Amino acid sequence: MKKLVIIGLLLVSTLLVKAQPDTTRIEQYCQIIITPRLFSNKVTIDVDYGEEKKFWQDTRLRTEAGNLKKFNTVIDAMNYMGWAGWVFINAYPLRRGDSNVWHFAFKRSFARNELAASY
Repeated sequence: MKKLVIIGLLLVSTLLVKAQPDTTRIEQYCQIIITPRLFSNKVTIDVDYGEEKKFWQDTRLRTEAGNLKKFNTVIDAMNYMGWAGWVFINAYPLRRGDSNVWHFAFKRSFARNELAASY
């Protein structure tokens, strides 16, 4: 009888045990490339998340509705990235023609279960 009670308690206790969720945080990085728009004071932003891109793929930032996101200034774009949870790391300009093309690096911390299992 004791054996049956012990076996019953063990079976019931296994039903109540839960694994701890994976709370590991992973830093992900992105780069935005800011180019001035022709005959305008506004800028265009391309986003590089490190994914493979096709030659004709448009990487400009878009709204949730799918429309092209337009920024008035570089600061406007940086405020948007900060609002989206990205933290600024570094910036550097590259000369292209008569203008500078700015590259801004950002990072953001994600829970492991939020990311696609690509690694």
